[in-house]
Amino acid sequence: MRQFLIILLVLGLSPLAAQLPVTKVFSFELERRDTAFTFSNPQYLTAFNPNGYNNQPSFVDDDVMLMAVQYPEMPQPDIFSFDLSARTQTRVTRTRSGEYSPKPIGDGSRFSAVRQEYLGRDTVLRVWEFPTNRVDNGRPVFKYLNGTGYYSWLNSHQLALFLTGSPSQLVLGDVTTDKTVPLAENPGRSFDRLPNGNLIYVQKSNATGAPWLLMEKSLYKLNQPARTLVETLPGSEDFIVLNDGTVLMANGSKIYHFDPIRDRNWREIVDLRFYGIRKLSRLAYNGRDRIAVVTE
Repeated sequence: MRQFLIILLVLGLSPLAAQLPVTKVFSFELERRDTAFTFSNPQYLTAFNPNGYNNQPSFVDDDVMLMAVQYPEMPQPDIFSFDLSARTQTRVTRTRSGEYSPKPIGDGSRFSAVRQEYLGRDTVLRVWEFPTNRVDNGRPVFKYLNGTGYYSWLNSHQLALFLTGSPSQLVLGDVTTDKTVPLAENPGRSFDRLPNGNLIYVQKSNATGAPWLLMEKSLYKLNQPARTLVETLPGSEDFIVLNDGTVLMANGSKIYHFDPIRDRNWREIVDLRFYGIRKLSRLAYNGRDRIAVVTE
C-alpha cells in the first residue's frame, strides 16, 4: 500500500537508463536535551518505491522535503516533494535528464538540483535552479561551469561545489562571475557552512589505511590552511551540522555526535537497527525537530 498520495507533474522522458542502488528514506522526530538525543515516531517515507532509488533528502521547512526518486522503470531520477504532515508527495520534475541533490534556495520559492544531461556522447553535470511553483523549466545556475557532482549554497551568490575529475576538487563558486576558487582536493561529498561562517568538509586520503579527516576552512581568509577537527568514522563521509555547530555522522546502523569545541572523538547517540536499518548514508535535518536518514 502506498503511504503517500502521488501527484504527477511536468515535462518529458529520458531514453537513457541509470543503474542506481536501491535505497530507502526514513524520518524521525529528534529531541535533544543537553547531551541526550531521542529519536522517535519513525516514518518510512519511501514505501511507495521499495525497489527503487530514493536519495539526497533536503528539508524546505519543518515538514516539507525534496528528494531524488527513481522508480525501477524510470530511466533517470526526478525530484519529488514530500509533505510529511499531510502525508502527500508531488512529482516536481519529469525531464529527459536526471536530477539529483535538490536543495531549497532562499525563502523556498525556488530550488536547485544537479542535472545530468547527455549531449551527444558527453555527460554534462550542472547545477540548475527551478521555480517551486513550476511556472517555467528552470535554468543553469552557472553559465559555463559544469562537472558538478555535489554542492551546497553558502549565501545568495556563493556555493561550495564538488567538481568531478582526477583529482576531484572542492571549490568556492560565485554565480555572479562564474568564477571558482579552489579550496581542497579529494574531498568527501558532504560539506556545509558552520554557524561561524566557516566551511566544514571531509578530506579523504588515497593512502592505504590513512584516516579521513573532518576539516574546517575559513571562507573569510582563504589563504589560511584548513584545520583538522577530528578523524571521521571509518569509511564515513556523510554528516549534518546542527544549529549549535555540532555534527552528526552515520556509520553502519548508528549515528554519532561530535562537538568541535568540547569533544576529542565521536560519541554514539542512537542505534537504528531495531527499524531494520543496517547501512546508513546521507542525513538531513530540518533545523528544529526532525531528521531524515538514507539507508541501503
